[in-house]
Amino acid sequence: MEILEVKDLTKIYGKGGSQVTALDHVSFQVKKGEFVAIVGASGSGKSTLMNLMGGIDRPTSGDVIVDGRLIYDMDESALAIFRRRNIGIVYQFYNLIPNLTVDENIMLPCLLDNRKPDARKLEKILEMTGLTERRNHLPGELSGGQQQRVSVGRALINDPAFIMADEPTGNLDSRAGRKIMELLTAANRRENQTLILITHDEKIALQADRILTISDGQIVRDEVMRA
Repeated sequence: MEILEVKDLTKIYGKGGSQVTALDHVSFQVKKGEFVAIVGASGSGKSTLMNLMGGIDRPTSGDVIVDGRLIYDMDESALAIFRRRNIGIVYQFYNLIPNLTVDENIMLPCLLDNRKPDARKLEKILEMTGLTERRNHLPGELSGGQQQRVSVGRALINDPAFIMADEPTGNLDSRAGRKIMELLTAANRRENQTLILITHDEKIALQADRILTISDGQIVRDEVMRA
């Protein structure tokens, strides 16, 4: 079953002589529970693709279908709600709210929807991320690795259709980076959480079930690493 379908996705910036095609008719599918790494050089179109898959930006043409829903048929308000509930995003620089505790940052997608968080789910995530003893701390009181673990917890809280991680280890030392990858791969392998990871690190990409290589806005290679 495909949890994500990208169909003929194109993004063009500017007009006339200054026109730039950042993404050029990209199509692929991701199955439920699959771990897909997207790799490519700086400027290849990875970030543009991430923003379009995550409903953060709108394409010039083409479609993104998440769990059977055409996301760009929604208005901005409906899309924001859908994104919070169905797409977990982990950024390179954490994007935590500085005056909220670990608990509150993890629960933020629920709080923004005025929904009561599942206490058992929160406890499970705190245990999984090793943050139980730090749950009442603010981001400024945490290490970079701990902050990124909060970000992963926030992405997991709603059991999203997929998690999209953009260079999640890029701002961390090697030890903290390994812990983040262990956490993400554990969610993928044990919980069947679909994972799409954007990286320039070949060692990290090789942990995936499948590697998509993007160059000049196009998918130039689609390699299955493990069935």
